[in-house]
Amino acid sequence: MAKASKKTVGGRAAPKLAKVGPGELLTLLDFVRYGVSRFVEAELAFAHGTTDPIAEAAFLVSEALHLNPEQFEIFANARVTAAEGKTILDLVHQRVTTRKPAAYLVNKIYMRGLPFYVDERVIVPRSFIGELLESHFGGEGNAGALIADPTGVERVLDLCTGSGCLAILAAHHFPNAAVDAVDISKGAFEVATRNVGEYGLEDRISLYRGDLFAPLGDARYDLIITNPPYVDAEGMAALPPECRAEPKLAFDGGADGLDVVRRILAEAPDHLTPDGGLICEIGRGRELVDEAFPELPLLWLDTEDSEGEVFWIAAADLA
Repeated sequence: MAKASKKTVGGRAAPKLAKVGPGELLTLLDFVRYGVSRFVEAELAFAHGTTDPIAEAAFLVSEALHLNPEQFEIFANARVTAAEGKTILDLVHQRVTTRKPAAYLVNKIYMRGLPFYVDERVIVPRSFIGELLESHFGGEGNAGALIADPTGVERVLDLCTGSGCLAILAAHHFPNAAVDAVDISKGAFEVATRNVGEYGLEDRISLYRGDLFAPLGDARYDLIITNPPYVDAEGMAALPPECRAEPKLAFDGGADGLDVVRRILAEAPDHLTPDGGLICEIGRGRELVDEAFPELPLLWLDTEDSEGEVFWIAAADLA
């Protein structure tokens, strides 16, 4: 069912997949186990919407069978038809031999339970900001919220929006807000337009193609969210094949990774309301950011899967 490939990945011969005979794999769990074994054997890199080989295999099996990820456990022991099995094995084969992120193979990724269309024109969404919108920006039982009342937020800006997923999550979380989203990439603009349309949010989300704040005039926002390029030169040289399949523009933050971050921090005060604030994802560059901006009282935020990779700063502290 899954044949060996003669393609190369990174200049090396692509790995051969173990042959699968008729009837050897029966249930969804069987196919997940097979996928996990092949992914581990091929030493794939993850963190493109899934964090480990088990989650990735389950994601591909679910997508091949048109199941929502939350439905996997219900059907875990159900048998797979021969045609469905071939589809699953083909996806596993593609993932191993091409090293493309799984999201590109099925043109879908989930963030906070919502599906989004993605392709090679945009980075695969995996920002921690989606979780932080829920945990730190209002809602019941959130006494330490950075913005206490989500309904009072009137304008939100998503810089470097990519697929538009954070802008869409922001529109859901701040029900009364008009959301602007900006990206310099034509391809990203097109993908974001598609996602905004699929969620029927054209009347609340305005998309702009341009360089950071340039297309926005003198507009001011209660909240600016951004997941900008922040990989330094050393990191760019060491990116795994999965990341090299994504747009370089979405990663490259210059020599020290802070080229775009510096510009955002310098220009944000002119685009925030007096009580507003900026939330910015920076990956594992906290130490470098703290050294570069010692005068700024940055508040570092943690999530279930990250520690100190996103910071918040109030408008008053940026002025």
